[in-house]
Amino acid sequence: MKRHLLAVSTAALLAACASAPVVEHSKMTGAEIAQIDAVLKRDFRAKGQAKMTRLEPDAVQRECNLHADNPPDSVARSLQEAQLKTIKYPSDSLLGDWKNGRKIAESGRGMQWNEKPANPGGGGCYNCHQLSPQQTSHGTLGPSLKGFGKTRGYGPDMQRYAYGKIYNAKAYSACSHMPRFGHSGSLSEQQIKDLVAYLLDPKSPVNQ
Repeated sequence: MKRHLLAVSTAALLAACASAPVVEHSKMTGAEIAQIDAVLKRDFRAKGQAKMTRLEPDAVQRECNLHADNPPDSVARSLQEAQLKTIKYPSDSLLGDWKNGRKIAESGRGMQWNEKPANPGGGGCYNCHQLSPQQTSHGTLGPSLKGFGKTRGYGPDMQRYAYGKIYNAKAYSACSHMPRFGHSGSLSEQQIKDLVAYLLDPKSPVNQ
């Protein structure tokens, strides 16, 4: 029975890791995490944009795994400070083209076995967030972003926050489930700038 459950869990994790930058575990012991990781490394194969590196959690993810996504405050602060230092801000404007940003937010492509390495990925933002009234469906794992700029402001501080959050969400919440799009290389600098514009351009549907 245990073996059957492990096989089921592994299958689910393999399906998930085909579209996520790194495997994340929650509410498991260190031994259970190591067991699952061993099976994944044995059975996972690199193909397309899915690389073996996604099976290697970094220091912040290891801490989140071991603490079931709820590390002590002192640990969380230390992790966030370290992650904040990884964010690489553009030397020019943080705002791109909101129309391209909309396409990126609505695209679920990227980081999969059937994707050619040179193809640009999408943000898949609709999976977790409501973004604009025009969306036919959206996820609720993350907060609604409808009216993001309209309610929070369009200024440089908010632009910097939005860019940093998309680049590496763990810099703001250590065990955030939001992908670290810039940190992982899932999205380019220009793509992140376009997403920032989608959130913060007054003309964007997000703010209508």
